[in-house]
Amino acid sequence: MGKTNLHDVSASAPLSRQMRESSQQQHEQAESSPFVAQLMRGTLSLDDYTTYLVQLAWLYDALERQVAHGDALPGSAPLWDSRLNRVDAISADLAHLGIADWKHTTAPSSSMAAYIAHLDGLAGRADVRLVAHHYTRYLGDLSGGQAIAALVARHYGATPDQLSFYRFDNIDDIVRYKEAYRGHLDGLDLTPGERETLITEVQLAFTMNQRVFDELAVVQSAR
Repeated sequence: MGKTNLHDVSASAPLSRQMRESSQQQHEQAESSPFVAQLMRGTLSLDDYTTYLVQLAWLYDALERQVAHGDALPGSAPLWDSRLNRVDAISADLAHLGIADWKHTTAPSSSMAAYIAHLDGLAGRADVRLVAHHYTRYLGDLSGGQAIAALVARHYGATPDQLSFYRFDNIDDIVRYKEAYRGHLDGLDLTPGERETLITEVQLAFTMNQRVFDELAVVQSAR
């Protein structure tokens, strides 16, 4: 069966469905990238996981700067929930993994630097493109975080204080929260052009994540 693209999804479909189905191919490619596949199979090391987490620290730092400024796109205010923020949790995890003061002791990879530059070019919460990156990262964390944490703990011996990134202690019911998040997406009042921009940006977000994973694979294989 062929992959769904932007033009295969009915314009009358809920926005959250359009975003999910139109980016299916890019999402699957990112999830099946060699680095992610090896990490989840347990064939890497805790050091490799730490390298990956460092890159996420840079990503979320850039993303959360955007989330913190600008007037909210009409109807989008519920999306910018500070309970989703991950930088403090990642920083704590890295400290427990032996990486102190990551902003001064590490650097983003070239692919991550390109991703950060793209995020830095957005116009904060007023920019419909920011919704795409917010959705791609945080809904993914809410959906797969616990499973990833369990795999990293089992395969690499990571301790709970090294895995706080995956815990959303201030959200009581993650399933309901995700449902509400999708409802907020569906409630956005966007023009057809804005909707197409958003969906295209979701595809780009997954592709940019995949580029980071691909670079991590090259670094890991060179060790």
